Amino acid sequence: MTNLSSTADSILSSARELIVAGGYNGFSYADISAQVGIRKASIHHHFPSKAGLVVALVSRYRKEAEAGLAQLEQHVKNPIDQLKAYTGYWEKCIADATAPFCICALLASQIPVLPEEVVIEVRSHFQMLSKWLTRVIERGEELGDLKLSSSAQTEAEKFMATLHGAMLSARAYGDASIFSTIVHALIDRLTLHS
Repeated sequence: MTNLSSTADSILSSARELIVAGGYNGFSYADISAQVGIRKASIHHHFPSKAGLVVALVSRYRKEAEAGLAQLEQHVKNPIDQLKAYTGYWEKCIADATAPFCICALLASQIPVLPEEVVIEVRSHFQMLSKWLTRVIERGEELGDLKLSSSAQTEAEKFMATLHGAMLSARAYGDASIFSTIVHALIDRLTLHS
């Protein structure tokens, strides 16, 4: 995915915006054509099928997330601060509407109607994020900074579900501060207080 043309990049960016706005079935190549200013045939040249386009998008999204998490780990060493930085990223994106919803969370809610190849990519994203969160939470517990009521893996799944649920609540209420309120309480619940 590193050698994509600027047209393919524009198509993927458009698809991402359209998915966040209306889900998998909420857009067509005609919508992308109008938004990017190219013919539908050009979109088909780059991405012969809608499923292939969304697979490419989710794959790129996951790789970007992996790179972002790796960079976060290089610059932020404390597990609590890593969790805060991760939720802070989403807090900013939701508040300024640059990325008001995780596309994988949105697509996961639509799994019954998604093509299997898209489902596989969405699940891969969730598995990657769960593994990262599990490692961070395990380190936090080992350092004595986090208190767990269940295994690190279960806590990671609860964290992820709460985070995505907070995105949904912020969207439902039209209030970005709802996300902040929920995720701050989530981190407080995990943090040991003296």
